[in-house]
Parts: sequence; structure tokens; C-alpha cells
Amino acid sequence: MAILAGPQAMALDAFDFKVTGADKDLSKALRASSLLISQQADGVRDPQDLFAAARADYGRILAALYARGHYSGVIRILIDGREAAGIAPLDAPSAISVIEVLVDPGPVFAFAQARVAPLAPDTDLPAGFALGKPAQSGVVAEAVTAGIDGWRDLGHAKAAVSREDIAADHARATLSADIGLTPGPRLRFGRLTISGHERMRENRVRKIAGLKEGEVYSPLELQRAANRLRRTGIFASVALTEAEGITPPDLLGIDLTVVEAKTRRYSLGAEVASSDGVSLSGYWLHRNLLGGGERLKVDASVSNIGTNVSGVDYALGVTIDRPATLTPDTTATFRFKISHEDEIDYFANIGEIGLGFTQYVNETLTLRAGLGYTYAEGRDPGGAFNTRNLSLPIGVTWDRRDSTTNATKGFYLDAEVKPFLGFGTTGSGLRTTFDARAYRGFGADARVVLAGRVQGGAIFGTSLLETPRDDLFFSGGGGTVRGQPYKSLGVSVARGFGPQFQIGGLYQLGASVEARVRVSEKIGVVGFFDAGSIGVDGFTGDSANWHAGAGFGLRYDTGLGPIRLDIAAPVQGTTGDGVQIYIGLGQAF
Repeated sequence: MAILAGPQAMALDAFDFKVTGADKDLSKALRASSLLISQQADGVRDPQDLFAAARADYGRILAALYARGHYSGVIRILIDGREAAGIAPLDAPSAISVIEVLVDPGPVFAFAQARVAPLAPDTDLPAGFALGKPAQSGVVAEAVTAGIDGWRDLGHAKAAVSREDIAADHARATLSADIGLTPGPRLRFGRLTISGHERMRENRVRKIAGLKEGEVYSPLELQRAANRLRRTGIFASVALTEAEGITPPDLLGIDLTVVEAKTRRYSLGAEVASSDGVSLSGYWLHRNLLGGGERLKVDASVSNIGTNVSGVDYALGVTIDRPATLTPDTTATFRFKISHEDEIDYFANIGEIGLGFTQYVNETLTLRAGLGYTYAEGRDPGGAFNTRNLSLPIGVTWDRRDSTTNATKGFYLDAEVKPFLGFGTTGSGLRTTFDARAYRGFGADARVVLAGRVQGGAIFGTSLLETPRDDLFFSGGGGTVRGQPYKSLGVSVARGFGPQFQIGGLYQLGASVEARVRVSEKIGVVGFFDAGSIGVDGFTGDSANWHAGAGFGLRYDTGLGPIRLDIAAPVQGTTGDGVQIYIGLGQAF
């Protein structure tokens, strides 16, 4: 394939890259390895740069051939008819007119011998590392890595390659790979040496890392220690390095180097919806309040600014997190929040206080439990109300998404049960919620993504009017059904002989589907459909009312997450009409 330079070129008139007898995938891989092709795409025309790239391409193309199992390939790179490898660096041409790259891959070699030994019990080698399989160099490297990792997982931190017998038989187009390993002794964690901490107390760094001196060495525990330290948000970088030598009889020291991040941080955010108005939020954060990793967060929000269907809501909260409480993987959280809700048919002032614990089982699974007290007083068309309750929320989150702001694969599950004990006129019962999301990408680089979400909740053991108002369920708006006004679907009730008014229901069910298509590196389009129901006696039946909305949206990728613009309209139900517009940061779910 020839690429002709334009008249503005400094020297190069023609460039040709030919691969004979190769399939499309191999040809693509070889072209991708070429520095010359990369320079052509960037418009490089300087003869010195082209000459350097040509000499480098021998090794780059050869490595690409080996990676595909071609060990007898022939590579020729001609600069104005002269082999680039034969031109001395000091005789580099001052002008270049034509460059030709000619590659004959030769046959694919097969494994005549594929052996890595000795192996630790239960070590799984790559399926491609076997007799008769294509002898790709990458497969050999994977097999060696798997063999060493197998021993390291059992505590043999110094496992290494002791012998490499690799021979290619060009007459038979085969490769013999016989790799010897030396496991070395089984080691235990030695002393953890810490450097780089400034405000953070050393004993707290040790507690958070959670590496116990004397326990059997484990690379997984090293990774978990690093993750614990990063999770605090205190450190800009964390590096754990194994000592070169062994402390007799079998201890391996670990060096921990950290760099602390700035202690203070703030954030501001905004969302706009045509019916819900403007929502503003922000927080101020101190990452290391007392030198032990304590994180203080003060957050505030104001929502429904400018809406014509309700008043302005506002909230102020204070949260203190302390990592490595009880265990290295347990974070304790104290929270206090006051808020004012001014909805269509009621207003309420709410105060909350609570203590909770989050247990990080691994990097994707977390458990949480806590104890909280909530007090609310307000008024609706039926008169004044007052609720007080003590609750014990218990939840689990399983997050296997590849991104929290723009997922293309994986799933997310969150569930919570919250028993609550009411005082005075407040009822007692059990509140349950769940949120399930799944993502599937298609095509090159997941340019098309299908996303689905099912969410719901139910309250048992208490009557509708005795349930704390902020525990009831509504539907409508950006978090449930786009195209329908915010909290537009609820339940109509009357207290005594008073007028009817709307409050939330005891049952909620919602579903959303999205088709996300990336049309360029930054721009994406989305089509979506949302539906939701609110009920008193169950998810379906005569007491449950449904509504739905659909629309399309635009996404602009900022690197931190896409800016979202959604336009939606009702397609079912009587809770709204007209078009709703939503603007925010991150995907809708």
C-alpha cells in the first residue's frame, strides 16, 4: 500500500509497506508495530527521523512476528534501494525519496516441546502452551509468569527462572521451549519499613496497611495493603517494594513509600432539569483531620431552584470516616445531617444522626451496617405530623463495573434491609431496597453499549401514614423515570375527613434500558426508555400505578466522566406532559 507525500513534504515522495502471504490480522499487527507507519500518520518528513525509525523497525517488526509464532520471517527495509541496516549511522542520508518495507512472515511454528517445571500445585498454564499449538512468544512469556506466580502465591517470593532452553527448528517449523524454575524458600513477612509520611502517624499507616509480621508471604496481601492505603484518599502515591535479601531464617522485609496528597479538597456540582429546576451541591473535605487518616466531609445541597411545582429543598451534612477501625478493612463512619423538604403536598424539617461500619471484603464487594436516629416534623394538607424512629440499616454492594462513571461492561448490585423502631405515632417495620445494573459492550472498543437497570423497594409491618415520610417511595425524574416530573407518581391519601393529598407509596419498582453509541472519541448518543410504579399493597395490582418516559441524549466525554444531556417525554401515565430536559455529569446509571 503506497502513501504519497504531498508537495509540502521535506523529502519523502513515496512509502510502501508490503506483507506477503499473510492474513489480514497478521498484516494489521505488523503495521501497528511499525514506527515508520506511525511517523507517516504524524506527517514526519525529516530524513534523520525516518532513518532512525527504519533501523528501529527491524526489531519492532521481528517482535511482532515472534508474537504470532513466525520465527523464520524475512524483513527488508529499503531506503532509496539500500538496505537500512547496511547504512552506517554516520552515513545517514540527508534526503530520502522512497522507503519500502517488505516482510515475508514465513510459516507459523508449532510447539514441539512446551514445558515449565517444577510447577506449584494447582498452577494453570495457558491453554496455548501445549504440543502442536502455535508457538507464540507471548504464550511462552505467559506460561513462565504463571509458573512463577504459582510459587509466589504459596509464599515463595523469590521464585525465578533458572534455565531457558528455547530452540527453533526451521526445517520442521517447530519451537522447543523448556523452562526451569527455582522456587526458593517459603518466606514470611518481615518488618515493614515506612517512609514519606509527614502528617500521618506511622502507627496508623501500619494499621491501615494491615501487613502482619510473621505471616506467610502473599502477593495478594501486598496488593490488598496498597489498596487499603489508596482507599483512604490520603496518599497521592503508594509503593510497596520487596527487600532484595532475606532476613534469617525466612523473613522478607517490605519497604513502603508514600507521598501524601493535599489535605483539603472541595467540589461543586450542578444538575438542571426543565421541571425539577436547578440542583446545586458541593462539599469541603479534610483528608487527615487528626493525623490518623480521619476524613472530615462537610456537604451541602440546594435543589428544585426555579421549579414551579414545589419549593426549594436544602440540606447540610457532616461526615467523619475513620479507616482501619476494628480491622484494617473496616471503616467507621459518623454522620449528622439536617434538611428541609418542600414538596408539592408537604414540607418537613428532618434531622438525622448515625454511626455505621463498612467492611471491604475485597475490591468489588463491601458490607455495611449501622445504627441511626431520625426526627422529622412537618405539615401536609391533612395537618401537622411528627415522626421519630431508630433504624438498623444493613447493606451489601457488589460492583463489577469497569468504570463508575461510564461503564461498558460488568454489573452493579446494591441491596439494603433496614429494620426501624418507631416512637409515638411512628410505626415500626422493615424497609428493603435493591438496585441492579448491567452493561454489555459491542464492537471495536465497545462503541455500542447496552445498559439496563432494575430498582425497587418495599416497606413491611407498618401502615402508610405511620411510616416516616422520607422512607416512602416516589417515581419520576432523573433518578427513576425521565420524561415524567420529579416525584410526580405517588399515592393519594386523606387523614380523617381532610382533603386528599399525595405522599409516597410502600412499594416501588422501576426499570430503565439505554443504548449508548459512541460516534467519535468524545461524542456519544443515547436512546432510553424508563418505567416505574408505586403501590400500597404490592408491586402490581389495583393499588399500583405505572408511568413511563422515553427519549434520547448526548454525551461529551471529559475524561472524568461524560457530560449528560437528556431530552425525554412521557409515553405512559397521567403524571406529566411535555418535554423534560436533564443536564448532569456521568451517565444516568
